Amino acid sequence: MKVRHLLGISGGKDSAALAIYMKTRYPEISMEYYFCDTGKELDETYKLIDELEGFLGQKISRWMAVKDSPEDPFDHFLKLYGGYLPSNMARWCTKNLKLEPFEREVGDDLVISYVAIRGDENREGYVSTKSNIQTIFPFRKNIWSVDILSKALGNDNITNFLIVYSEIANKRVFEKAKGIILEEISRKFFFSQKVEALLNINITAFNKVVFHCLKDTSYPIAHLEDYPLLNNEEIIVKDDVIKMIKVNGVTYPEYSKEIPYKINGEIGHYSRSRSGCFFCFYQQKIEWIWLYENHRARFDEAMNYEKDGYTWNENESLADLIKPERIHQIKEDHLKKARNKLLSKKSNKLIDVLDDPEGISCVNCFI
Repeated sequence: MKVRHLLGISGGKDSAALAIYMKTRYPEISMEYYFCDTGKELDETYKLIDELEGFLGQKISRWMAVKDSPEDPFDHFLKLYGGYLPSNMARWCTKNLKLEPFEREVGDDLVISYVAIRGDENREGYVSTKSNIQTIFPFRKNIWSVDILSKALGNDNITNFLIVYSEIANKRVFEKAKGIILEEISRKFFFSQKVEALLNINITAFNKVVFHCLKDTSYPIAHLEDYPLLNNEEIIVKDDVIKMIKVNGVTYPEYSKEIPYKINGEIGHYSRSRSGCFFCFYQQKIEWIWLYENHRARFDEAMNYEKDGYTWNENESLADLIKPERIHQIKEDHLKKARNKLLSKKSNKLIDVLDDPEGISCVNCFI
């Protein structure tokens, strides 16, 4: 039975890097690329997608949540929700504009979905509730989703996992892992601890055992004879992502490039931290200021959505956010946080301070 391999392009650096990574490292995987277009993206997003198509040598499918509406998908659903803007409490935008178009286009096909969560991020990505869709995270040490690991490492599967591990791993590796495998998950030994401990012993052995344990399941990967990512032991972090994009000649997303601003005689830097709609409610206040000062037309468009008491930010309208004194305060706060973050990275251990050539001289200043 055919298994489709799908990779979603968000317009950000991580998904772009994952597309490059899969194309260059695993060309034997017949990957399909897609982009769920909300109609409210920055121009830089569409530019990146066009460039990626050139690099990949294939089309990136554009999937729209609404195909026969005279309006952009976001505006179409905004009307259906009576002008109620999306928020943390009601993320109808993600559901209607991203997840549902993906699942509609997939239908009942067996699909492995590739998600670009980096190895230096501590979060889980989207995992579909549909049994025909499975998620893989190539950039992490642990490429598997929680649902798969729960099945493979559950207390009721210990004996089977142990037997398979003994058949796949060499004797030295098996002896190291045996005690961990036999220990049941409990309040004293968390599921995450067990996964991490086994991965620290041997990533490839762990991946191959999990793969084998899935053979009698309905997961899409069970229909594959082999899977090249089982041997992948690379962990990709932010610096790797940036390098990967630049080395392969793809333009780094413009909105991710830090731009200097001056406040109280000091220089700070701001940029946009995420792809997606230019008015995303997850933006930090400093990102709204970045949008205001660098994409004024887009900011004005976002501000026009605020009416009938609905605002993008809780308890603060965009009109209030761009008052001169408020901009000044936001930049001050952002600069202070950046300074504190820099200083917090400095170790207070004497050996580390002495080993750092800048450790003493710059501890009280912002670089």
